[in-house]
Amino acid sequence: MRAPKPLLDWGGRTLIEHHLSQLHDAGTGDIVVVLGHAADRIRPVVERLDVRIVVNENYAAGRASSLRLGATAVSESSATVVVASVDQPRPASIMRRLIEEHRRSNAKITVPAHAGKRGHPVVLDASLLPELREVREETQGLREVLRRHYGDVREVAFDSPLVLLDINTPNEYETAKALYFAQDE
Repeated sequence: MRAPKPLLDWGGRTLIEHHLSQLHDAGTGDIVVVLGHAADRIRPVVERLDVRIVVNENYAAGRASSLRLGATAVSESSATVVVASVDQPRPASIMRRLIEEHRRSNAKITVPAHAGKRGHPVVLDASLLPELREVREETQGLREVLRRHYGDVREVAFDSPLVLLDINTPNEYETAKALYFAQDE
């Protein structure tokens, strides 16, 4: 990607700044940011924001290690947990609706869906924090939690394909920017 994903330009600011502002605008409370690769370059950007930062020194072990660390940093008083990745940017309106739908339901887990495909972020009842703190790469981390609670997963349908955006290549980055910012018009 020629730069760490969190530092990519996203509408005139970094992707991580935009993503965190959308989480705040969606009404989330305590935000925990897990940094790994290039943490020394990303941290100065994130420190200016109203978030808690934890650094995963073991990030090369896989995403599950970051999920465990983040779940450990989440307050025990939390009722709801939103697991969001910086390379899956969502506007506040999507996250707000997803969180509201989750809180209205009795589901343990709520996910957005578009055209029959599940997207992100994943919203979970905080009673699942102990499981999130134990996820392992070899059991596919968050996917294992979703499989274990299959009957307690609620899909919320969205007309927007934005719930499926995932930036892993330069081409996906350019496509995602075009789609994301076309939605704002």
